[in-house]
Amino acid sequence: MAGRGTKLKKDDIVQVISGKEKGKKGKVLAFYPDEGRITVEKLNMLKKHTKGDGKSRQPGIVEQEGKMHISNVMLACDKCGKGVRVKRKQLEDGKRVRICQKCGEVMDRV
Repeated sequence: MAGRGTKLKKDDIVQVISGKEKGKKGKVLAFYPDEGRITVEKLNMLKKHTKGDGKSRQPGIVEQEGKMHISNVMLACDKCGKGVRVKRKQLEDGKRVRICQKCGEVMDRV
């Protein structure tokens, strides 16, 4: 399992650190832990050629988000404003949260 130890989740804001989309930020739409890949909103756009069925679906070229490897993105911190490393910490109430290693802000949205 490639994505087993990752600290990313669906709906996280991530920053791309390598590839043609380097420096851009987006929201994680889908997470594929078995493949070690994610889909990020409006990044890594692919063109898919579709065939019409004659009734409802129109033929043409459709743009959709493609998968990218987890190692190409970092979790983005709101306070720092860029991709950061994350550590985990257990709070007093027993809840485990992700924390930015630079500024110490809690990354999990409650």
